[in-house]
Amino acid sequence: MPSEAIHHSSLIMLLLLLAFAVIHSGGAALRVRAESIIGARLWRLIFAFASIPSAGVLIIFFLAHRYDGIRLWNLQGIPGMVQMVWFLTALSFLFLYPATYNLLEIPALLKPKVRLYQQGVIRITRHPQAIGQILWCFTHSLWIGSSFMMVTSAGLIGHHLFAIWHGDRRLKAKFGDDFEELKRNTSVIPFLAIIDGRQKLEVKEFLRPSQLGICIAIALFWWAHRFISSGTEVFLSSNLAELLS
Repeated sequence: MPSEAIHHSSLIMLLLLLAFAVIHSGGAALRVRAESIIGARLWRLIFAFASIPSAGVLIIFFLAHRYDGIRLWNLQGIPGMVQMVWFLTALSFLFLYPATYNLLEIPALLKPKVRLYQQGVIRITRHPQAIGQILWCFTHSLWIGSSFMMVTSAGLIGHHLFAIWHGDRRLKAKFGDDFEELKRNTSVIPFLAIIDGRQKLEVKEFLRPSQLGICIAIALFWWAHRFISSGTEVFLSSNLAELLS
């Protein structure tokens, strides 16, 4: 296979990741100013209508091209690999979606508001979405092993490492000393603040309906996962395949 064919989809994925990063992190950076001009609810809707479709395009393109490029390794036949990948992927989703605690803010039914969270998953890591994304990239890189997957993982991890810095910077600007206190009592590395005594894990804080909803969603995703590949191929057989190829 010509080298340009091997790397074509990887280049497109990098461009899609860059576009998503600009929309998502750029929108976060503009939030305070935009809300002061057009209001929190309208800005949330604009942000959602920009972010969700761009994320959808990323997912569709990834599913269609995940085995593109060079196969660097194939560990799929190793006993226990399937169970390990599914367990770590499920764990990554528990980190990835703490925002489900405020689902009504996504469609702006409740007035969106920037908050300082100090309980639940924040005791484990101050940036659960970044940790969840890194864990997802690790497990899928093990399972897929393609050069395209490596490029995708590098782009996603790079964006979330930037988001850690960017998120702390925005919270510091908004909350000042309150955020500095939170920062002292938490860690980015999972469980580090608990290990060194700055935090104490409270199991009861995880016993909430939103966590149950995430677990149900993970179970449904596991059940439907076998149909995702075939469904994606059918969808991309339309004109969208030509646009993204």
